[in-house]
Amino acid sequence: MKTNDFDDLLDQFVVEFKQRLQDPDRQPVDFYDYSVKWFETYKKCKEYNTRVMYDNIINTHFQRYFHNMDVRQLDLYNCQGLINENIDHPRTCQLLALTLKQVLKSAVRDGLFSSSAYEKIFSGLSLPKKKKPQKRPLTDIERKAVFEADLSPMKHTFLYLLYYTGIRKGEALALRPDDFDFENGSVLITKTLIFTSFSDSELKFSPKSENGFREIPLPEECISLIRPYISSCDGFLFRGQGAVLANRSFYRRFWESILTGLNIAAGYNPWKKGQVKPIQGLTAHIFRHDYCTQLCYQVPDISTKMIAQLMGDSEKMVLDVYSHLMLEKEKVLSSITNARKHS
Repeated sequence: MKTNDFDDLLDQFVVEFKQRLQDPDRQPVDFYDYSVKWFETYKKCKEYNTRVMYDNIINTHFQRYFHNMDVRQLDLYNCQGLINENIDHPRTCQLLALTLKQVLKSAVRDGLFSSSAYEKIFSGLSLPKKKKPQKRPLTDIERKAVFEADLSPMKHTFLYLLYYTGIRKGEALALRPDDFDFENGSVLITKTLIFTSFSDSELKFSPKSENGFREIPLPEECISLIRPYISSCDGFLFRGQGAVLANRSFYRRFWESILTGLNIAAGYNPWKKGQVKPIQGLTAHIFRHDYCTQLCYQVPDISTKMIAQLMGDSEKMVLDVYSHLMLEKEKVLSSITNARKHS
């Protein structure tokens, strides 16, 4: 027997011995039941989408795969088996590993699982590589259509805010007139809207992250475009008639109508058969990516720290995702030549 294997067995024996001292008649602790208790204790207060994610992992995957399994029975082989079952879904595998890690770490704290067994699982667990989704900025056709489309004031205002501020969809849907300071030319981001079902929404009085609390300057041309509609509003800016908040059903119809208007502005005739829409795959998040992309092209006139503040993200995220854009602008050879001139 290898030394590491012996240490693992000894560690597990110590855990079990302590458990018997505390409770000689201790019954096996079902891993699924423990996971549910962990969720109710530590994740019930999280935002809606986070709760749904953990609930799905535990009640869809853990309940089926670890059915009637004692916490102490978990090892690298059965954890890897669960991952392998979902190998074609890299994102699901990441969430499975994340949840396993948190639940078992809690079990270690509670004296139900050995720390060496925990380390052995997560030092050996193999996950499929997740292919990053292709990010893209706005095309020239899309950018032109934003200003030429025949849309209602509400839809145009929504697009202008995405274009000039780079805010997230949920942040835009949570805006009210009192979030705007037109005299000083800014909008305050302090909350976000979350869809909890097809017809219900939840207002979270904090943005997506701690960095999300921010005040974004508004260019004069943006203010002139959005002020008339916002000044006429009472309540949230973007919602269905008679509704207090936007919901998923409203937003789906709202965005589809916007896309139709943009495509018509780009030359598409919806009544003519056989035409290909010039604008496809456009989402609100693409406006956010375009906003950050264009700001990165302005470095060093604007710092990456300031870009991160405007985006409501960390500077590390900006550097990780957008550093290649800044590298494209660098004139390395001429910079070295100028820096090393001796006359």
